[in-house]
Amino acid sequence: MATLLHIDSSLFPDGTSVSRSVTAAFRDAWLAEHPEGTVVHRDLSANPLPHFDAAASSAGSVDPAEHTPEQKAAAALRTELVEELEAADAVVIGAPMYNFTIPSTLKAWLDQVFIIGRTAGSEQSIAGVPVTVVASRGGSYAPGTPREDFEFVQNYLEKLLSSCGVELDFIVPELTLAKANPAMADLIPLAEKSRAAAFEAAAAKGKAIAAAHAESTAATRS
Repeated sequence: MATLLHIDSSLFPDGTSVSRSVTAAFRDAWLAEHPEGTVVHRDLSANPLPHFDAAASSAGSVDPAEHTPEQKAAAALRTELVEELEAADAVVIGAPMYNFTIPSTLKAWLDQVFIIGRTAGSEQSIAGVPVTVVASRGGSYAPGTPREDFEFVQNYLEKLLSSCGVELDFIVPELTLAKANPAMADLIPLAEKSRAAAFEAAAAKGKAIAAAHAESTAATRS
């Protein structure tokens, strides 16, 4: 049975968050191809994870039999999150831009699951897994725009996730604040075009990834 790991990190609820709406479109398209599939949904805003701390860091270099209660708890959580990621056949991540980068809740998740020698580095337990990131933003930080060098969402995630060997793709809904900000009123048509393209890309990507997995599974069984 196929498994999709669905990560949301927007502060805003369904219906008002563009990243949540687009990740949901991906999920629905994936499920249409895998009606018996499993979706594991982590809402990092509603249920934030603890930040990676000294206990979590030191636990990796200490014999489990000698763990302090804090190290034991930190190691157990990290193991849970990593195994959840490793069990996924596909991952979709909502990564809205806040203050030019990703939400701190998403950074906390990444810090927990990014382990050199397991998920990253010379050993890559999630190598080849398709990961789709929905990188929404209120303005535009595309190449050639005035704030191009303020883009620390795609740039950061591409470097980090690529070191895990995943098949990485981005969907980027831009100008999401156009309707709410009078100064951006003339950008509303572009915002609507970007939004529509994001939904179309999410649906197509979710369907394609699910179909590819089904084809691969069928080939393995034959």
